[in-house]
Amino acid sequence: MYDLDTRKRALALIAQGFSQNSVSKQTGISRAAIRSWQTRTEPLGWNSAADCPRCGAIPNDPEDPAAYAYLLGLYLGDGCISSGRRGVYFLRIACADAWPGLIDACAEAMQTVRPGNKVSRVQRQGCQNVTCHSKHWPCLFPQHGPGKKHDRQIALQPWQQRIVDAHPWEFIRGLIHSDGCRITNWTTKIISGERKRYEYPRYFFTNKSDDIRKLFSDTLDAVGVEWTTLARGSSPLNISVARRASVALMDAHVGPKY
Repeated sequence: MYDLDTRKRALALIAQGFSQNSVSKQTGISRAAIRSWQTRTEPLGWNSAADCPRCGAIPNDPEDPAAYAYLLGLYLGDGCISSGRRGVYFLRIACADAWPGLIDACAEAMQTVRPGNKVSRVQRQGCQNVTCHSKHWPCLFPQHGPGKKHDRQIALQPWQQRIVDAHPWEFIRGLIHSDGCRITNWTTKIISGERKRYEYPRYFFTNKSDDIRKLFSDTLDAVGVEWTTLARGSSPLNISVARRASVALMDAHVGPKY
C-alpha cells in the first residue's frame, strides 16, 4: 500500500499532463494503482467490510468499473474462488514472480474492488497468489462454480458485459496479463539477393475455454484489433495478434507484462 503523499505526488504528475504509463515508469507505481487514485486518493483500509454493490435492493455496478474489468480478466485467466468458513470466499489469482508490476497491479485492482477487505500475497514456487477474503466474491464473479472453467459454460451477466463494453482495454489487459504474452517472432527474407533476419512483435492469448477465448476475441473486435486462431494440435487454443496496426493498438493500451 502507498501512503497519501505518494498518491498525491503521482496525481500531481498526471495533472501536469504526464500519461499514466509515463508516471508509472517514473515512480515505479503500477498503472492500475494510479488509475484507481484518480477517483480515490485516500489510502484504502480494511477496518470494516464494505457493502457489496450487487447485494442491495437495487444492484449497482462496482464503484471503479475499470478496475473491475481488469480484475475480471485476471480472474477468468488465472483466478479461482473457493469457499471457507462462515460463508467467506477466497479469491486467488496466481501471478508469476517474473512480473512484479503485474503482481502490484493485481493487488491494487483487488483492493479497489473490495476496499474493506485485506489483500495479501502468498509466496509459492515461482509465483505469488494474490488473495482476498470476502463473502461477496460469488456476487461479483457469478462465473464461479464447481470444476474447471473450461469444463463448464462461462458467460458474462448483462451488467458485466456493460462494464466490459465501457472499459474493453482494461478487460483485454487483464486477460493478457493472466493467459497472454507479447513476444518477438522472427523469420528470414531475401532482400537484394541476401537472406536477412526480420523480427516482428505479436501477442498471444491461450486458454482452454472456448467461451473465454470468445470473450477475448469479441472484445478485440470491438476495439478494432485483428486476430487469428492458431491450433495446438487439433485444438484451437491460441489467439494471435500479429498485424502491425493491431499490434500497435495493443502496445498503446496493453503492452508487455512488467
